[in-house]
Amino acid sequence: MVSDTMCNGFERETAAMVSDVTQDTVELLQTLIRNECVNDGTAESGHETRNADVLQTYVERSGVDIERWEPTPGRASFVARLPGTDPDAPSLCLMGHTDVVPVNVDGWSNDPFGGELIRNADGYDEVWGRGAVDMLNLTSSMAVVFRSLVDRGFRPKGDLLYFAVADEEAGSAHGARWVADEHPDAIRCDYVLTENGGLHYGPEGHRTISVNVGEKGVAWRRIRVRGTPGHGSMPFGSDNALVTAAKVVSRLADYRPPPRFHELWRGQVEALGFDDEMTAALLDEDAIDDLLDDLPHAGAKGHFHACTHTTFAPNVVSTVGRPKTNVIPDVVDLDIDIRTMPGDHTDEVAAHLRTALGDDLYDRIEIEILMDDPASMSRIDTPLWDSLQRAIGVPFPDARLNPQFIGGFTDSRVFRELGAVAYGAGLFSPMIDPADFGLRFHGHDERIDVESLRLTTELWERVVLDLLG
Repeated sequence: MVSDTMCNGFERETAAMVSDVTQDTVELLQTLIRNECVNDGTAESGHETRNADVLQTYVERSGVDIERWEPTPGRASFVARLPGTDPDAPSLCLMGHTDVVPVNVDGWSNDPFGGELIRNADGYDEVWGRGAVDMLNLTSSMAVVFRSLVDRGFRPKGDLLYFAVADEEAGSAHGARWVADEHPDAIRCDYVLTENGGLHYGPEGHRTISVNVGEKGVAWRRIRVRGTPGHGSMPFGSDNALVTAAKVVSRLADYRPPPRFHELWRGQVEALGFDDEMTAALLDEDAIDDLLDDLPHAGAKGHFHACTHTTFAPNVVSTVGRPKTNVIPDVVDLDIDIRTMPGDHTDEVAAHLRTALGDDLYDRIEIEILMDDPASMSRIDTPLWDSLQRAIGVPFPDARLNPQFIGGFTDSRVFRELGAVAYGAGLFSPMIDPADFGLRFHGHDERIDVESLRLTTELWERVVLDLLG
């Protein structure tokens, strides 16, 4: 429900209308999941036009301006704009990506593209499917709020945008990056809300709720290893590129760059409510690595490490040409997912790789830059931050926002380059454990509870009315 003060004269919601809006979010989310817009990183994948068609049909209304692009066949994005009444007022974009990552069906308890509504053991209804968390829940709830406001005659002071964008999961070359390069004015705005925040930390009365205000850089690299081809029956003394590539992978896996704390780290740690000993260790660059080695929870260990280190994940290996069992390969490519801390960029990444591999291996490889975007961050002394604080205070009066710096990348970085303040937000149920929730991203059994869909849908509306009403 929206308070009178936040409505600024706009009509108050009834309980029935709120229920209807939540149901709309559930049904739209189910449709987006079932469209199976799986992005495997190739230009031919994604098929986001399916979700773009659904969402565009959903938000198209009289008075709404639509611009749509399909830079690659089957990979459409569009922006819907509700023009503001005051050209000097700030503009706000609700941005959601429409693609999802691939799945291993064998690891799922239910159909990953069924979009089923299933009641869990605690009695809560959950929508299951790939993208339920990342990020079709937000994409659908944003569309529902945008249309609901238009249908009720809302006229914002500043422009209100809804941006449904392809290819976020593989780096944005067919989505936000392309639109920003080719049509920047179509998506230029003052403020952006996108993925992903809204998790609860700390006990009731001392609750903090996460908002992602910064993210690590992404420095994907392709490492090419060359050898000498030969017959597989005579491996002794051969120069097998795959064997050398295995050494590269092993050294990257063993590499331990030193921790480096960013400006938000202390606040993130202190909001978690750990005992004094653990808090002190997490805030000590000389102690944190030993602590992480001993942590039993894989999700927490990985999260804390990613927040404080530049990381290297060798995730893809391919033999150039058609591999054959009886042929010693002469060219092997390794794709390395590198996520950088603030201050690490192109030159620093090269220095990391040389340190990790040693001169003997580094001098044998060729490096191709696949992505090279630095870390980015938005300030929090903004009207949007204040609107978010007021909005979460309606259902959770004891809560305060906690700015987070995340290990992943989002399309926020593209908007920050255009000059926007971008936050990853949302509002999830307090019953969700943040560490367990993090494992649902790109993992098995991805799902979101209906209560979280309700809270997030209402959050977007409160923020829009407060900022633009």
